[in-house]
Amino acid sequence: MPGIDECLLEAMTLPGARGAALVDWTSGLALGTAGESPVGDHETSAAEAAELARAAAEYESFAPAPAPGGGPGGGPGGGPGDDGDAPVEDLIVTTRTGYHVLRFVTTNFDSSLFLHLWLDRSTGNLALARLRLRDLAERLVL
Repeated sequence: MPGIDECLLEAMTLPGARGAALVDWTSGLALGTAGESPVGDHETSAAEAAELARAAAEYESFAPAPAPGGGPGGGPGGGPGDDGDAPVEDLIVTTRTGYHVLRFVTTNFDSSLFLHLWLDRSTGNLALARLRLRDLAERLVL
C-alpha cells in the first residue's frame, strides 16, 4: 500500500509521464508532486486542475445528485461525494501536446482528492494510464 510519494513515483513510471500530483480539489493545494509541471509551477497547476475537478464534481451534468430516498443513483440526501465515494471516476483533457488525467480518490473522510497525471501525447498511453491510476487510487494510503 503506497503512500503519497510512492504513489506519485509509481505514476511517473508510466510511458510518457511528465508530471504527477495529488491535489485537494476543494482547496486547490497539491499534497505531493513528482516530475515536471505543465506551467512550470506545481502549485499553479494544482489550482488550475482543481478548478476543472471542482466543476466536474459539483455540476449535476457530470455528477448526478443521489436519487431521493436511495436506490439506484445514490443514497439519501447530501451532495456529490457525501457518501464517501468520489463524485466522478476520472476526467481527461487532451491538448495538442499531451493528456491530463485526473483520477478522483475515494477516501474515508470527504473524497476531495484526485491524482493528476500529465502525459506526453506522442509517447503516453492513455488507456494504460487510466487503468494504472485507478489501481493507484485504490491502493493509496493517506
